[in-house]
Amino acid sequence: MDERDRYLRIALVITGIAFLLIYPLTKVWASGWLWQPGQHEYEQMIIGVYATLGVFLLLASRQPEAHLSLIWFTVTSSVVHGLIMAVHAVIDPLEHGHLFGDVPALFLVAIVLGILAPRRVVSST
Repeated sequence: MDERDRYLRIALVITGIAFLLIYPLTKVWASGWLWQPGQHEYEQMIIGVYATLGVFLLLASRQPEAHLSLIWFTVTSSVVHGLIMAVHAVIDPLEHGHLFGDVPALFLVAIVLGILAPRRVVSST
């Protein structure tokens, strides 16, 4: 295992755990993690999706090269989700807190995993 692979595994574990902690973050720092007006059903859905992704990222950390599509989905979807949220947070003054909470968190996930994840599986043959 090379150093880059080791860092990718660590990043996957940290990201997986972070995605599992979104619910507690919504309770501790609502202005940075919950959108207004609050919609309980939406909140449950998005927390469920990210918790599920978190579990799968933790599983992927064991053998990242076998889960590149999941890793690149996480990178790409984090950029898309972050951009959409950033636009809405800039437009709506009540949502500016997201520019310091979930928006940069998603961009950080995308940047770190995007830098560490290989573009394709390198064959050992």
